[in-house]
Amino acid sequence: MIAINKTLLKTLAEPQKLESIDLYESKRADFLQEVIEGLEDGILILNHTGEVVHANASARRLCCKFNQGNFNQNFVPPAIWKLCESLFNNRDLFSDKLLILSDEIVLDKSNIFRIRVRLLDLDGFEVPCLLVTIENQYESVQNVALTEVKKFDLTPREAEIWFLYRSNYSYKEIATKLYITINTVKKHMKNIHTKRQANMSYD
Repeated sequence: MIAINKTLLKTLAEPQKLESIDLYESKRADFLQEVIEGLEDGILILNHTGEVVHANASARRLCCKFNQGNFNQNFVPPAIWKLCESLFNNRDLFSDKLLILSDEIVLDKSNIFRIRVRLLDLDGFEVPCLLVTIENQYESVQNVALTEVKKFDLTPREAEIWFLYRSNYSYKEIATKLYITINTVKKHMKNIHTKRQANMSYD
């Protein structure tokens, strides 16, 4: 990322013909578009009426999930739009500060989403737009848990239990899901905590 920034600064500092500047801007726009499309988090840009200015692939997929299988290009899920309206209604109170509102959408234990909304006051837009990010909390927790499984050198069964535990499943729910007894869950959790403690003592 640093190398790219240096290259961009160097390119901008050198005298250029209009055609090469246009080409550079086009390449930079394509690059940013690829980055946004490749993000796991959903990115929505909305205007003040709730019309979708841009949605990356993740946002389209997630909005479809929130709307029970339907994704109309310009239909924002009510839970998200409610947060957007709240931001618009209160922006005058915090005009000198960057205001970000956040909330959760919970479909079930495996589908918990953190929604963040902030104002974008961009050149070229007559009125501010809204930047909405949609983060799948479950996937984030699973990624952390995967790192911990490797770090603590957990067995496959311990890993299964740890994934569920990190996703806020109770011992009883873990036992039911994995068809084992609560005592077995407790035994595995004791072994996991022992490995974690041993790992922390090396840090």
